[in-house]
Amino acid sequence: MTSTAVRPGAPSGPVPEAPAPEPAGEPGRSGLAGLLELPVTAWRSVTRSVRRSPGRLTAMGVGLVVLVVVFGVVGTFAVQSKSDTITDLADHREPLTAASQEIYRSLSDADAASANAFLVIGAEPPELRARYDLDIARAGAALAKAASDSEGYADAAAKVDVLSQNLPVYTGIIERARANNLQGFPVGASYLREASNLMRTVILPAAADLYNIDTGRLSAEQDDASGFPWFSAVLLVAVIAALVVTQVYLTRRTNRLLNVGLVVATGAMAVVLLWGAVALIIQSTLVSAGRDDGSHPVDILVRARSAAVQARADELITLVARGDGVTYEDDYKKLGPLLTGYLAQAHELMTGKAAEQIAIAQNTSNTWLQVHKDIRAKDDSGNYGDAVREAVDPTAPDGAAASFAKVDQALVTAIDIGRQNFLDSTSGAGDALTLLAPGVAVLSVIAAGGATIGIRDRLREYR
Repeated sequence: MTSTAVRPGAPSGPVPEAPAPEPAGEPGRSGLAGLLELPVTAWRSVTRSVRRSPGRLTAMGVGLVVLVVVFGVVGTFAVQSKSDTITDLADHREPLTAASQEIYRSLSDADAASANAFLVIGAEPPELRARYDLDIARAGAALAKAASDSEGYADAAAKVDVLSQNLPVYTGIIERARANNLQGFPVGASYLREASNLMRTVILPAAADLYNIDTGRLSAEQDDASGFPWFSAVLLVAVIAALVVTQVYLTRRTNRLLNVGLVVATGAMAVVLLWGAVALIIQSTLVSAGRDDGSHPVDILVRARSAAVQARADELITLVARGDGVTYEDDYKKLGPLLTGYLAQAHELMTGKAAEQIAIAQNTSNTWLQVHKDIRAKDDSGNYGDAVREAVDPTAPDGAAASFAKVDQALVTAIDIGRQNFLDSTSGAGDALTLLAPGVAVLSVIAAGGATIGIRDRLREYR
């Protein structure tokens, strides 16, 4: 028998063929296609994870923490923004509104003082010169303050430019009028009327527009300060609802009544809700009081005072014009009822000492209006000297000069009371928000930590 030699270690059967290499499949995704698939892959991974209790709890914990942190950031900034607005109202916006009002009043009074000086026989009284200089100085200072706030506001900047360009022109014409008047030249009265026309047609309208712009900005900031932060409130309610729902879910799944971490988180958010609601209600009420008892009646009183000062200038320049002042007299007749109407409105809005001062202004303005009729009757009948004396004599207790001074002083006092009411109420509104912004931030951090600990404790039970 024959045998076949076999190489040691070689298989006794036929040698199998080497396996053929696997056919190359589709090339692996890379580059842009791979990046586009990442969100899909991540979503599938999350979906698979939340089908199990640990993954579901992890997702709930992350969602709670993100929601609490978002509310903390939004709520803190909302409260701080409201607090900053209130501070700006008291420290910046209201003083600037008062400055723009001072521009109009001072310039109107300067126009009246310069006309008054022309009606005095002989040298110009030093007190009238000092009054005119003080009015111009006050207007200049208030204009500089208004200019510092007009940057970025084209409408306000345009009015400031008109005032800045024309005020030196006005004062220059007044100086020429004064110089000619001292020398007895009739052309001095012409210069005075030219200056007064510039004041009435260009300068005072620009000052009135600037005041209206600043008043509008003040009102807008008050609306912003008293508005309710709806987005933050809805977000806070959503946070509390999410915390409650999570605790109900855990109670049903674990048969444990309370989760200490989530209870702490819910309590922190409940404190934010209660604290914020009380603080914001008080703050909004005080801001509204500052408008109702302060800025709104003050605005009406300012308009009444401006009408009174302008009417006084009309009264005097009508006499300076000597028979050619019909335009000024017509303007006076329009301003008289306007003054009476403003005073009636203000009297309905204010109480206490302010109402008493307004009542004085009402009574005295009625006396002044009657005296003015007598002045016009004397002037129209040719008794010019008596008409001038009745208009400018400050010693006559019921004369036009004394009556106007009483009206002006009563309005100044009432305006000061109204401004103080505004400042007191607005400052109180700011105090109501004290520590609320940092409080929201701290309590949000506590809530986020409580939610994290509460979910972590449940996750440990699955290990």
